[in-house]
Amino acid sequence: MMKAVVMHSFGGPEVLRYEDFPRPIPGPGEVLVAVHAVSVNRTLDLVVRAGDYGAPVALPHILGVDPSGIIAQVGPGVTDRAVGQRVATLPWRSKPIGPLDAVGMQHLGGYADYVKLPASATVPIPEGLGFAEATIVTRHAPQAFNLLRDRAGLKAGETVLVMGASGGLGSAGVQVAKLLGATVIAAAGAPERVRAALDLGADHGVDYRAEDLTARVLELTGGRGVDVVFENIADPLLFPRAFHAIARHGRLVTAGSHGGGEVMLDVKRLYLYQIAVMGSIGFTRADVEASLDAAAQGRFSVLIDAILPLRDARIAHERVAARDGVGKLILSPRI
Repeated sequence: MMKAVVMHSFGGPEVLRYEDFPRPIPGPGEVLVAVHAVSVNRTLDLVVRAGDYGAPVALPHILGVDPSGIIAQVGPGVTDRAVGQRVATLPWRSKPIGPLDAVGMQHLGGYADYVKLPASATVPIPEGLGFAEATIVTRHAPQAFNLLRDRAGLKAGETVLVMGASGGLGSAGVQVAKLLGATVIAAAGAPERVRAALDLGADHGVDYRAEDLTARVLELTGGRGVDVVFENIADPLLFPRAFHAIARHGRLVTAGSHGGGEVMLDVKRLYLYQIAVMGSIGFTRADVEASLDAAAQGRFSVLIDAILPLRDARIAHERVAARDGVGKLILSPRI
């Protein structure tokens, strides 16, 4: 047996129960990972817990899409992973093409002492990088590279507006955009969150709860607007304001919808300004490995709000729902 945070029904944070649960046994091609860190995500944890996510989730269920830890056991046929190896989890169990097949959603996740994973869904953690940092980097940095470099085609010298710039994906977007040579306008919903994004390298900051987002971005760009909007909120009020700050021939890329997911789109501006809107959940293993190496070398940083014991998962969900703190909240069964 092991300790895990188990959902037997959908609902509020009170459905998360810290209890004994059968310890998984790795099958062919699988490994058993002793979890040291797993993050709390607004969509893939809180929305799934509430029963509002679009993909099916069977009960009882264990959340946690991005655990990192130490391999405790390898299953038959595994030759490229070894007991004692430090690994992080790729965001998806398999390629995100066709039906979703994700750890922590369709499969039991990392809110537990141990998690069973395909060996192919793990990636070694470089020396010098902690488990919490590896969890956050693996979860968000590859997605940011995919959105900005591959989908938006961001070029050096262009200007990017990063929404939710102190969140997990937003803070990754700030740093990836800077690595690609862009000027970054970081937009967040509180002064301390704007400051956190500026500390990560953003060139300008906007508090979209206190300022007119569109007007401020146009002011910062001499009335032209930004080449790219990095959107990951999908808030019905903020999305149109960001959209109206896009320059002619600009692009908007998005992944994430914790702000609601349904927004108004000014189609006239879309075609008159020849704007492209693109969504993606793709990434490559090479991007994951490159992101981890960059973090280990000090070229990519993460924002951590707090690291809490796994038994405090309910408290963690309440804090994330209340939007308290700056950065990611991490759970660890080892403290």
